[in-house]
Amino acid sequence: MLAESIETSESNVAKKRASVVSKDTAGLRPGESVRILIPDSRVHKRLKELAKEIRRDFPTETLHLIGVLKGSVFFLTDLARELGGEVSFDFLSVSSYGHGTDSTGEVKLIKDLDVSIEGKTVIVVEDILDTGLTLKYLLRFFEEKKPKHLRVVVLLDKVERRIADVKADYTGFVIPNEFVVGYGLDFDERYRNLPDVCVLQFASKGKAKSA
Repeated sequence: MLAESIETSESNVAKKRASVVSKDTAGLRPGESVRILIPDSRVHKRLKELAKEIRRDFPTETLHLIGVLKGSVFFLTDLARELGGEVSFDFLSVSSYGHGTDSTGEVKLIKDLDVSIEGKTVIVVEDILDTGLTLKYLLRFFEEKKPKHLRVVVLLDKVERRIADVKADYTGFVIPNEFVVGYGLDFDERYRNLPDVCVLQFASKGKAKSA
């Protein structure tokens, strides 16, 4: 099944104006606003579809999910519940953003894996794929560890931001080039706990620069 495409055409603007998150939202600071891009109900519907796609390819395999901290945590745990069968977890952490909304372009490993992935069916779980630089680094890193199978699932894909020649095997939504928060994604560690995927905007500067 193809990834869902989320557009920001003028025909959708009126609907999205009605989807502005309350000013009482946890983490919301003066001058910032968030509007819902993908409601949680749509996220979870798509999650069920992704799980079926993955299990169709690996119906009896033990799946070893590797979450890229911290943004993938909600996505990984919800996906694991839908996958069924035998599933194991591990996490690693890389850094390419620092503080703010602009990527440094340099990927650094912050936390390595806890267990070997040699001979395992590995599903790398990423919250968002944009430039592809992080994923390119991770694929090289994982391939050196000799898994039996290596696949990538991403919740969100900013295709127009791509620099590296990489792609996910399973994609939830293709989204426009806007800075998104919620459902695990953050801005300076805020907004991760929003249930929906939202666009973060700054009143004084217009839209936040894309990460």
